[in-house]
Amino acid sequence: MAARSKARKRAVDVLFEATLRGTDPVETLAQRLAQADPPVPDYAVALVEGVVAHRARIDELIASHAVGWTLDRMPPVDLTILQVATYELLWRDDVPDPVVIDEAVELAKNLSTDESPAFVNGLLSRLLGLKPDLVV
Repeated sequence: MAARSKARKRAVDVLFEATLRGTDPVETLAQRLAQADPPVPDYAVALVEGVVAHRARIDELIASHAVGWTLDRMPPVDLTILQVATYELLWRDDVPDPVVIDEAVELAKNLSTDESPAFVNGLLSRLLGLKPDLVV
């Protein structure tokens, strides 16, 4: 697994853990950094901090473009994958858009339900199509 793929997985792990525990993601990240087992790559730190910094807009975009789904009804792991991918798609110019979508779909395949990869792909493709018009 490539370094950035591992970092994305680690970012999803940290954000998902914070969601399940009802804790602040930055505090959870600090705890994982202190433990360093497994290590938290710098890119994972950037992803977690980016999602936290832009969470309101990210969640607004996901909610408004997820056909037939509210954030509360979404499986938490799917929402977390979508948050990381939406951040990368809209705020990280150093990652090609197709890579962002492919990586998110792979995470959904490995971490969620059989239907999740198609859902993640569809929603991120929708956001990609709207990307030039989105205000972030």
